[in-house]
Amino acid sequence: MLVIDCAECVLEGTDACGDCVVTWLVDREPGDAVVIDVAEVRALRALEQGGLVPTLRHSARVADGSG
Repeated sequence: MLVIDCAECVLEGTDACGDCVVTWLVDREPGDAVVIDVAEVRALRALEQGGLVPTLRHSARVADGSG
């Protein structure tokens, strides 16, 4: 399972958001995480490799231990 939470992405608020597969595929409310199961991840990768959807750019922030 893959959880994509924009609030946890190092690219949140950058130009990359406009070309993110999550933004492209789903109309989600800000703050809503997207949960994708293994079969869906494989399907997204196949679509990406075929040039049909943009690349997933999500990269989780590293916890700094201060929280």
